[in-house]
Amino acid sequence: MKLALKTIVYFCLLITTCNTLISKNKVSLNTTNNVKTLNNSIVFIAGFDKDDNQYYNNARSYFKQKKFKIIEDTYSLEAIINWLNKNENETFFYEIHIVSHSNPWRGMSLKTLENGERITIETLQEVLKNKSLPKLHKKRIENANIIFHSCGLGENKKLLQVLKSAFSNDKTPNIIASPHFNVFDGSYNNHYLAKPFYVFYPTSKSPGKTDLSKEIAKKYPTEKQINWLKSLNKKQESYVGEPYSYQFNIPVKWEFDFTNSSEKTPTFSNDDEIMDWIIDKEEISKELLKLNIPIEKYRWNYKVTNNKLIILGKTTVICVLKPLITTKKSVKHSLTDINNTDLYIKI
Repeated sequence: MKLALKTIVYFCLLITTCNTLISKNKVSLNTTNNVKTLNNSIVFIAGFDKDDNQYYNNARSYFKQKKFKIIEDTYSLEAIINWLNKNENETFFYEIHIVSHSNPWRGMSLKTLENGERITIETLQEVLKNKSLPKLHKKRIENANIIFHSCGLGENKKLLQVLKSAFSNDKTPNIIASPHFNVFDGSYNNHYLAKPFYVFYPTSKSPGKTDLSKEIAKKYPTEKQINWLKSLNKKQESYVGEPYSYQFNIPVKWEFDFTNSSEKTPTFSNDDEIMDWIIDKEEISKELLKLNIPIEKYRWNYKVTNNKLIILGKTTVICVLKPLITTKKSVKHSLTDINNTDLYIKI
């Protein structure tokens, strides 16, 4: 007998994955493009800020200072393609920048269609299969670079390939993204990249910074130059290249409807019983496997409403960011040069 299952995964403060920093010592922008590129660049701000997170606003300010053409209110791939097609008499854009949150667990915040789902490999493949996504006019993409400012997106080469298919017809653009995290409005630079490192614990059940520093050191044994305990206690750079951290929560929620089931709605007395029940449910196990966060790193709870069982879990993520720097002549952040294959992936 198969129960009716509704899966909901929330990301509380996860959008701070591409976080912003309070700037005290602003410096001039890193400019890696020539005049031709600067005059032929467009930026889609594909999201809006929530709470204290100012990622989109700071990215907007950064590109505005570079005098790029900025397009607002395009929150889906469909909207971006439609804008480009409707405005094909505009100057050819050699660089098309798309600013959108992303995370290693659930893909991009950018949606497939106006009323669609977040972009993942599966959701984007589905709309391409159904041919519900408009085709981009060939005039818009020949020899163009489509650059995603989405944290860690460059790690997901398969998704980049699907994005390339979404933008292609008989011509294909270059799809570019960094495997590192984008930081806008930093203390010493308006835009730089940082390498992320993660450690998890059940929300409100922290083992303490000392134990967490030992755990993350064991997880990343080659990063011996990072003082993990110090980094876990730092919230921003106090000098260029200093590792720092922030934290956020990932809540998950599953609903099981027992209304038409002969099986009795279960109850649990502790976390271990909930985890044992979850492990026996293939539907949940598959979802947790995709998230790639150990089941014991969640704080588990449940509630029963009528014949509906609701399973609730929440994990806290501490992310240590190590800004990428260069030591040529002087210590400074590495230039965000899309032609640097150490920093960006081009498909």
